[in-house]
Amino acid sequence: MIPLSVLDLSPVTTATPGSAALHNSLDLARLADSLGYKRYWLAEHHNLANIASSSPDIMIGQVAAVTSRIRVGSGGVMLPNHAPLMVAERFKVLEALFPGRIDLGLGRAPGTDPVTSYALRARQDPRGGDEFLERFQELLLLEHGGFPDGHPFRNVRAVPSDVPLPPLWLLGSSGYSAQVAGLLGLPFAFAHHFSPANTLPALALYREHFRPSEALDRPYAMVAAAVVCADTDDRARWLAGSGALSFLKLRSGRPGPLPSPQEAEDYPYTHLERAYILDRQATQIIGAPETVRRGLTELLKETAADELMLTTMVFDPADRLRSFELVADLARTPHPEGQPAQTAT
Repeated sequence: MIPLSVLDLSPVTTATPGSAALHNSLDLARLADSLGYKRYWLAEHHNLANIASSSPDIMIGQVAAVTSRIRVGSGGVMLPNHAPLMVAERFKVLEALFPGRIDLGLGRAPGTDPVTSYALRARQDPRGGDEFLERFQELLLLEHGGFPDGHPFRNVRAVPSDVPLPPLWLLGSSGYSAQVAGLLGLPFAFAHHFSPANTLPALALYREHFRPSEALDRPYAMVAAAVVCADTDDRARWLAGSGALSFLKLRSGRPGPLPSPQEAEDYPYTHLERAYILDRQATQIIGAPETVRRGLTELLKETAADELMLTTMVFDPADRLRSFELVADLARTPHPEGQPAQTAT
């Protein structure tokens, strides 16, 4: 019996511009709060035609303001894109306004293409190479002190200084962040929804390298999975076609908003493209409620996750709401074999 949570990318479709996608996120957050999901995390992506979630810190405040119970966080803040002091201050402000409800998930990837990544960092005096660990250490030093005498940041304080940073998570899609999270004794969230081949090796590395800390005395792993749930298997597969075609176009250098399911059905796929989509969807959980129950159960058996975070990329916002409703219903109903279902809280 483990918690279920939500990862929101604010999908942009051919019928839903980015501005509307952000309002749709608030609607989903209200629903998730009422249904008992544990967390609601906002992603950080840039210059992607099908994702409006570019500023998780801003959206976290908006989501927290329209909900009352659910934890709200970043899935994640891509730390190389930001000055650590700005991250510290923004999340201290959020923690001050919504105490005990904020999570700070940190990622190492840029969440975009190389040119956009350069544009994000061009005025930050980038030092070259992988700066994640350096920036992460700076964030911790700003929170706990420890800059040596003579360091220019010795007397810098992230304000409000009387508010702690919210709980830290490390996010990853490979083994690097898994090992760092383990060595630091932090909770770890793995992006199974777009890096399924690395899921089990990364979780093994995390657990192998885990050292107890003030934050955790044992490993805590959350796995993010792509889920589309509908009233029937056929409808769920039809709805999932939008995300499949969108990803195919992105990988072939033709990015665009999320297409409709009908456009996806009518698309003239080659044999190779159909095989690519089937291979990708084999690692997703798509179907009617009992099909999804089996998929989630199997994923839990494989990963021994402590929490599952679900992300749903479909064309119609109403179908996205319905998908999360159906999964929440699964968490409240007995398993057909008489075993208890997973709970959402």
